[in-house]
Amino acid sequence: MDHAARLRKEYTRAGLTESDADTDPIAQFQRWFGEALAADLHEPNAMILATATPDGRPSARVVLLKGFDERGFVFYTNYEGRKGGELEANPYCALVFYWGELERQVRVEGHARRVPEKESDEYFRNRPRGSQLGARVSEQSRPVGGREALEEKLRWLEAEYEGREVPRPQFWGGYRVEPDSIEFWQGRENRLHDRLRYRLSDGEWGRERLQP
Repeated sequence: MDHAARLRKEYTRAGLTESDADTDPIAQFQRWFGEALAADLHEPNAMILATATPDGRPSARVVLLKGFDERGFVFYTNYEGRKGGELEANPYCALVFYWGELERQVRVEGHARRVPEKESDEYFRNRPRGSQLGARVSEQSRPVGGREALEEKLRWLEAEYEGREVPRPQFWGGYRVEPDSIEFWQGRENRLHDRLRYRLSDGEWGRERLQP
């Protein structure tokens, strides 16, 4: 038998009932995210972003959540990389947060839009200088002959911007994933997990329990 097939864990930490969950999924996410922060998890803002081409070929990667509110979930990236190209062609996407120590995951589905330039400018100004320069160095997702080429370009940019502000490149900025479905999953014993799904209809969130 394959080693992976023998792996098994019982989930016993908590439950998720309709009476305990908030009727607003963003408020419920705020609660769970706060508990993930309090648990001192490693990068609790890490989330899997799944995108797809218009003909349905999917791709997924981990990105970092940089803000959220009732409008949606924000992350930053190079607009000209693979994820940016796919989102421009097909803005529908999905996010997954997995907090294994808490036996929880959150699934978000929705539509990604670029955040206003002013918002991207403000975030970029607050990034470490090395990250600002790194954003200008990388032609994300494109082949490169070797790491030396990237490091040489970084040295050139360090000299170019020595003593002055690094401007945000126009090809770099934020996306906000505007959700229309958010599911909260809490692991339970005997694989009878709790799943509460919120769906947006006519501007109002409805909620339903899904079978595990």
